[in-house]
Amino acid sequence: MFVRNMKEPGRYADGHGLYLFVDRSGAKRWVQRLVIQGKRTDLGLGPVSLVSLAEARSLAEANRRLARSGGDPLHEKREAREVLTFAQAVERYLEKKRAEFRNDKHRKQWRATLDTYAGPVIGPKRVADITRLDVLRVLEPIWETKTETASRLRGRIEAVLSWATVAGHRMGDNPARWAGNLSELLPKPGKVAAKGNHPALALADLPRWWADLRTREGMAARALQFLTLTAARSGEVRGMTWDEVELEAKLWTVPAARMKMSREHRVPLTDEAVAVLRALPRLDGSPYVFFAPRGGMMSDMTISAVMRRMQEAEERRLTEVDRKAGRKPSTASRGYLDPRSKRPAVPHGLRSSFRDWVSEHTSYPGDMAEVALAHKISNAVEAAYRRGDQLEKRRQMMEDWGQMLQGTRSATAATPYGDN
Repeated sequence: MFVRNMKEPGRYADGHGLYLFVDRSGAKRWVQRLVIQGKRTDLGLGPVSLVSLAEARSLAEANRRLARSGGDPLHEKREAREVLTFAQAVERYLEKKRAEFRNDKHRKQWRATLDTYAGPVIGPKRVADITRLDVLRVLEPIWETKTETASRLRGRIEAVLSWATVAGHRMGDNPARWAGNLSELLPKPGKVAAKGNHPALALADLPRWWADLRTREGMAARALQFLTLTAARSGEVRGMTWDEVELEAKLWTVPAARMKMSREHRVPLTDEAVAVLRALPRLDGSPYVFFAPRGGMMSDMTISAVMRRMQEAEERRLTEVDRKAGRKPSTASRGYLDPRSKRPAVPHGLRSSFRDWVSEHTSYPGDMAEVALAHKISNAVEAAYRRGDQLEKRRQMMEDWGQMLQGTRSATAATPYGDN
């Protein structure tokens, strides 16, 4: 209560060299005064907002013991701060907090979010050097397209950096804090989520977009191509390993552990999808089909960047067409846009494009499309009685989808179910 209620600036002793400092601004912090190798030293233990009285006393006791044995707590604190990266901080945080997770699956999901989105951007960076700008670089690419994931990710980054501060690996405010910090720079999650689904390509634009994508080089472009042909989720494609694929049988089996619904999912592969896989290089030591430059799993932002570059190039092309025609270039966003929201399409929106094509322009049953998308069956009775996954029937549907992408089958031409 004393720590919470004290407002008067000054230094207040707790005993054994531990002090509470109250600044003129009202900020409160812990400072320990002790003798290190014959020299009296003041050692900061962190702000009261992050370090409780009990934690401050525990840290002070550990420092006293180290100093009495001839060690240098200040040197070790500086050394730890210099070498600990964000990726290492995630490892240590999860180890310390292992008991707080509901189960091992929850812990892996928590970890996967950080590895997928934060790791490629700030993973190698020292926690002592991470700034608000770094956190924004992680969040901004997915804040409006994957708002719920981004919001959870922000909280997890904040938790890791909070632990790093208390453990002495960084100092200052938490750059991932929402209130009075990122809340001033990012739209509120509730407001963003209200915008609706992921922006999807108009079916009429798909053949032109598909032809453009096939000219693009690089592993991420091939991953996006495969994602489109299979209507799979980005995470399923990025985590795909060669032992999940049967090229001769033209089948990809995604294990339950990697599926959103925690149920094994079989994906029939079209001839074009198999051709994409056969043309890929394989990296010794990496199990991934679509591997990152160092052999690890490709990040979601890498695939999103391909679509973003395609959108930017298409806008430039349209502007040049206007210029050559003597027209004033449009200031409105153009190119590969969602016809409803007018926002640039994103990889996950391709699943919506596929679903629209099935429901609006073919005679394939809607439940078959839901199986292809690995969605949960909402009807409990139907789910209980269904045993098969319509694999061979879906194979023809995906072949037709591939033809529509290539422009050899009209997006508006109905496909009578069962005529093939």
